[in-house]
Amino acid sequence: MNKLTIHLTQKKTQKVGTLAQKDNKIYFEYDKAFLKTGIELSPYKLPLKAGLFRCDDDTFEGLWGLFADSLPDGWGRLLMDRHLMRLGINPNALTPLDRLAYVGKYAMGALSYEPENDVEDLAFNEIVLDELAKSSEEILEGSSDSMVDELLALGGSSGGARPKVLVQLSADHTQIVHGKQKLKEGFSHYMVKFASSQDSQEIGAIEYAYSLMVREAGLEMPHTLLLEGKKGRYFAIERFDRVGDSRVHMHSVAGLTHSDFRFPTLDYDDLLRLTLHLTKSMVEVEKMFRVACFNLFAHNRDDHAKNFSFLMDEKGIWRFSPVYDVTFSHGPGGEHSTMYMGEGKNPTKEHLFQLGEKYKLKAYREIINKVEEAISRWSRFAKEAGVSTRTHAEIGKTFIKSV
Repeated sequence: MNKLTIHLTQKKTQKVGTLAQKDNKIYFEYDKAFLKTGIELSPYKLPLKAGLFRCDDDTFEGLWGLFADSLPDGWGRLLMDRHLMRLGINPNALTPLDRLAYVGKYAMGALSYEPENDVEDLAFNEIVLDELAKSSEEILEGSSDSMVDELLALGGSSGGARPKVLVQLSADHTQIVHGKQKLKEGFSHYMVKFASSQDSQEIGAIEYAYSLMVREAGLEMPHTLLLEGKKGRYFAIERFDRVGDSRVHMHSVAGLTHSDFRFPTLDYDDLLRLTLHLTKSMVEVEKMFRVACFNLFAHNRDDHAKNFSFLMDEKGIWRFSPVYDVTFSHGPGGEHSTMYMGEGKNPTKEHLFQLGEKYKLKAYREIINKVEEAISRWSRFAKEAGVSTRTHAEIGKTFIKSV
């Protein structure tokens, strides 16, 4: 694949422009009609202006972050590679444009790519989470590839390292159907996660308990629940890049700023400044500050640049996205992936004071207190989620150290 047409689908579908590859370099040009919209999809690295752009940044294999956000990483890339190998295709020979063509119209967010290299859409009579979880484990172990195509069709466009599927879930949570079809009446779009080979089997219950604590702390988070299988319990979260069958443009901090999320490169100071510049709203800055408080007190150290995103509406107005991927984690080398005023290993409440004062947040002390109060109720949330006594106690100990 050496040329792709990009579309944006929100209330209507419009052509954004064309991606092309030549001599191992990737180029992009906005469509003339799209230039007239005034909509900035990626204002820092791919500003809206006429002419041919060439990507000389290798952060995302020579691709702009706007489009790299559409590509799967970790789990999704593993599935795509296994699928290709079964077809006799060397995954290492694929370019980023080839991979975007496989994602096609099923990218997270509101962008789509044509022409598509279709992965066969498999019709499921019933989605059984226990079977998918078992197959995911076998794929990670390398012991079986029996359901690679099914799992790729169900979640190959999603990011992150943990196995997951994109499904539709009925309002009473009793029916699960394939996520790619037109949204069924009475259903909503959800993401369901399974444990990776490195995870505790309680990971679903832990993340659910954290989601309860997140809301108690005053943070915005989509609806979450624990789905009960015969052999496991699985964390499910409603997708915020879909409203019904309408799509929402989503851009991660990693993609916006071309920050390599695999390495600690950012500070919460950077995130608050970015939020203010992009959204022009102190309300949104306070949201980001509240996340910084929560991640510190709740020992969520996997706070890398891809775990923060912004959403843009059809008028081009940006806001901080609801929070996601918030759970107990040790981070790289035991440090936060995102620093607090230069401190990654042992940040304290004092660093939050500095951050709040720097951005003149009038209510920053109240926000800190509100988040601390929510964290103090961890035992209640852990019990509600069914986290074992031992695990809930071990996690709780880290909160004291964080404060």
